[in-house]
Amino acid sequence: MSLIQFQHVNMAYGDNLVLHDFSLRVEEGECLAVIGSSGCGKTTALRLVNGLLLPTSGDVLVKGENTKSANLTQLRRRIGYSIQGNVLFPHLTVEKNIAYVPSLTKGADKRRIKEEVSRWLEIVGLDKGFRRRYPEELSGGQQQRVGLARSLAASPEILLMDEPFSAVDEITRRQLQQEFLRIRSQTGITVMFVTHDINEALLLGTRILVMHGGRIQQLGTPEEIRSRPATEFVRQLVSGCEAAR
Repeated sequence: MSLIQFQHVNMAYGDNLVLHDFSLRVEEGECLAVIGSSGCGKTTALRLVNGLLLPTSGDVLVKGENTKSANLTQLRRRIGYSIQGNVLFPHLTVEKNIAYVPSLTKGADKRRIKEEVSRWLEIVGLDKGFRRRYPEELSGGQQQRVGLARSLAASPEILLMDEPFSAVDEITRRQLQQEFLRIRSQTGITVMFVTHDINEALLLGTRILVMHGGRIQQLGTPEEIRSRPATEFVRQLVSGCEAAR
């Protein structure tokens, strides 16, 4: 089942057309890694999924529901969103940051939420002693783990990730990538993952979407992208990449 569909989407900021006749299906349970040069429309595509943007023309469907007519508040509560740096609420503890979205639900079970916070802390590799800490007391990698736990705490069906690991050092980044692979294997969540790093895309994506100038250059498995690049842009992108898998 396609959880996300882009149907002939055009997206413009004023006179600047960022996405050109963009059509795409994201299937249930896959991790679609989206890669391309700056300004190619990667983040725009991501923001169209949770209704932070609405298309200039064409349609975006999430579970068959058009974002143009959807209740966007309800839609966003079903979609996790993890961004670069993860911008935690500085005045809230780790526990309250993770519990923020689940606690918005009417009749939320506080005991169950506390249990979920403990569960997600364990899943992202942080012990319970972090519950009462504030973001300023955490390292960059720890903040990123808390942000990932927060984006998953409401048990979303879809997770959108916009360069989530790019602000940490290389060692921490590799650790977070492995944690992400483990979490996906445990949850089976559907992910759209935006990155500038071809090695990261090849490692984490079950399929890779290569974009350039607001258009799709190639869509395929990591092996297809690596061994059979469809355009010169894709060939140059993968020419120096590591054997990530």
